[in-house]
Amino acid sequence: MKETLINYTLHLADNSLILGQRNSEWCGHGPVLEQDIAITNISLDLIGQARNFYQYAATLINSSKKSGSSKAPSSEGFGEATEDSLAYLRTEREYKNCLLVEQPIGDWGQTILRQYLFSQYQYLLFQQLQNWKDEQIAAIAAKSLKEITYHLRWSREWVIRLGDGTEESRQRMLKAIDELWRYTGEMFMPVIYEKETGIDFNKIKEEWDLKVSAVFSEASLILPSGGGGAVFMQTGGKEGKHSEHLGYILTELQYLQRTYPNCEW
Repeated sequence: MKETLINYTLHLADNSLILGQRNSEWCGHGPVLEQDIAITNISLDLIGQARNFYQYAATLINSSKKSGSSKAPSSEGFGEATEDSLAYLRTEREYKNCLLVEQPIGDWGQTILRQYLFSQYQYLLFQQLQNWKDEQIAAIAAKSLKEITYHLRWSREWVIRLGDGTEESRQRMLKAIDELWRYTGEMFMPVIYEKETGIDFNKIKEEWDLKVSAVFSEASLILPSGGGGAVFMQTGGKEGKHSEHLGYILTELQYLQRTYPNCEW
């Protein structure tokens, strides 16, 4: 059970870290100052969530290492696991984030749609996790829900604004749907370590479909194949099989720590 908990905690952390890193690419480049600040704050929220999960994962990993009950990530070759070693010293195949969060930011419409699709999923997931059997995960989820509620409201309003705006903004949103929809199915396809958590992914998927359908309808956007039934879904991220984009993200994210090991401000 501890190995399952470690893997699942890393999965939650990796989702938040990689999406936070992606969104941070907008810092100083947002369409207007207010939204530049908004997307940067969302990045900080996500990285804060990642820190909480990594700290807990490090505690679990170090405990397992001492008892010899679980194989630890390769970052432990650098000593005891810490939030920094889990973020900066793991290899690409050891990351367990969904493929959706590592996709390029594209234009503003693609970033907005990705944030909405993920935030809607994360909100429904964390609603279950706040009552989960593991008290630490439950506490992190409950605390994070306050931030996720804002992420969801902000991104939902932007999806509606762009989808039901000008012809150009609508076309950009339709293009964003074409780019990102194929990565949404993975969120609801539990892999081995998720199946053991008892999370009701079918319920999350059902509620997610209803919420997204309602927003798309209000935004005058077309929902692909009535919810994605005929769209081939890309998978593998949760098991460490990523797109080429993650390698570039990690090159930038991990450069300083790998070039100057154990450096501190």
